[in-house]
Amino acid sequence: MGKWPSKTIESSNREFTLEDEIRLLRSKMEQIFIQEQSFTSEIVIEISSLLDLKINEYMKSFPTKK
Repeated sequence: MGKWPSKTIESSNREFTLEDEIRLLRSKMEQIFIQEQSFTSEIVIEISSLLDLKINEYMKSFPTKK
């Protein structure tokens, strides 16, 4: 992908939880949005997509009861 490393935070440091990764990605996305002043910046979209994947992964770990 573009400027954002394809390695996840967890794979580079096993001490991070999925919740930590989500918080860090969101914070990074917010910082870059402020710098870029654009929701459609390539890097903002890239981080947003990765954040979506992590949120989906998190939601799958807590299945809803039917």
